[in-house]
Amino acid sequence: MALIELSNIKRVYRLDGVDIFALRGISLKVEKGAFISIMGPSGSGKTTLMNIIGCLDRPTEGKYFLDGIDILSLNDDELSRIRNNKIGFVFQNFNLLPRSTVLENIELPLHYSRINQAEKRLRCEQIVEKIKLQDLIRRYPNQLSGGQQQKVAIARALVNKPDIILADEPTGNLDTRSGMEIMELISDLNKEGITVLLVTHEREIASYAKEIIHFRDGTIMRIDS
Repeated sequence: MALIELSNIKRVYRLDGVDIFALRGISLKVEKGAFISIMGPSGSGKTTLMNIIGCLDRPTEGKYFLDGIDILSLNDDELSRIRNNKIGFVFQNFNLLPRSTVLENIELPLHYSRINQAEKRLRCEQIVEKIKLQDLIRRYPNQLSGGQQQKVAIARALVNKPDIILADEPTGNLDTRSGMEIMELISDLNKEGITVLLVTHEREIASYAKEIIHFRDGTIMRIDS
């Protein structure tokens, strides 16, 4: 059974009485441990697809199964639990809380988990050590470089031990060296068994993946392995 299974996914937005077709019937299977890059011009539907996979948006039509669960049958509370337990998000703009320390930002997803305080502390310690953030945990985001902020965002995405990382332009705001460091980190996480779906405009970044999906006008044009 595929970890992610999309069947004829369509997403239509209505704007000023006009239908805007963001996705035009996407069917896709993603196996556990996959590393997939999604490429395409702006407005081609890449982020819409990621939002649906991440349970942040619902399709207008189609079916979506995540680890055997019929996602479209779930209510908002159930979707929230799925997002918190199975999916880690990494964004271009980091999305860190500016008035919270590095450690507080990493801990944030654990506030919505039903684990005890000792387990929360252990998870934070493990992820801080894994991402090598020990010297930064008391700093605030504005005291960090872009690459350091993205590492904190990745640590936050990992603290709930998700099955999937969804990364939307994770190197878009970084210099070349920092971008390569982030991609090496994401690649290592994939080697440990985490499934990665990554949106990028950069061919060099996409080349880290095992497969590249080329998007245009809300459709999959081709898949390169």
